[in-house]
Amino acid sequence: MSWDGDALAGQMEEVFERQQAAADARANKYTSTAEERARSGEFESLRLSRSRLMDQLSRATNPAHRTMLERALQSVNDEMGEAS
Repeated sequence: MSWDGDALAGQMEEVFERQQAAADARANKYTSTAEERARSGEFESLRLSRSRLMDQLSRATNPAHRTMLERALQSVNDEMGEAS
């Protein structure tokens, strides 16, 4: 599995834009139920995990470690897509 930084960055940017749009839509409702707060907390946790993984991936040099980080990042992106 080769690493294509531009493709990965493009995919992550698309996911981030979808998530931002969903967050903006939720913010415009002016109501916050316990369920919405829980979803927001989950999303924030995923966003922080994504940020940490991207940082680690930018510094990783071992191919096996990079592959593991790429898979973890894809998993987080998938979860974020489902959450939004």
